[in-house]
Amino acid sequence: MDNELRTALTRAGFTVRVTDERWAHITESHDYMAGYLDHVIETVEDPDWLVKGWIDEVIAMKKYPVRNSGEKYLVVVYKDLPEGFVITAFMTSKHEKILKRGIIWEK
Repeated sequence: MDNELRTALTRAGFTVRVTDERWAHITESHDYMAGYLDHVIETVEDPDWLVKGWIDEVIAMKKYPVRNSGEKYLVVVYKDLPEGFVITAFMTSKHEKILKRGIIWEK
């Protein structure tokens, strides 16, 4: 089993894990994410929006100011289950495209 790196409490009350394997996948696919683990946890625990995923995933999104590039939105895709886990995370400036999937909850 993968080592648990961090956990976050979702709005639904479940604890989701960020494992070493998932964090390696995220930072290899999106190298700029390497310093954003705390932000990933914060986005799951205190999102600005929760959006419908593809099947049973939840997409948490939170706006962050980024020096020299205005605003960016951190997107965290996770399974919101009793044994939940983060699937992936990335930054985008095109948050409207993600919101079109269907807002579940908004701050």
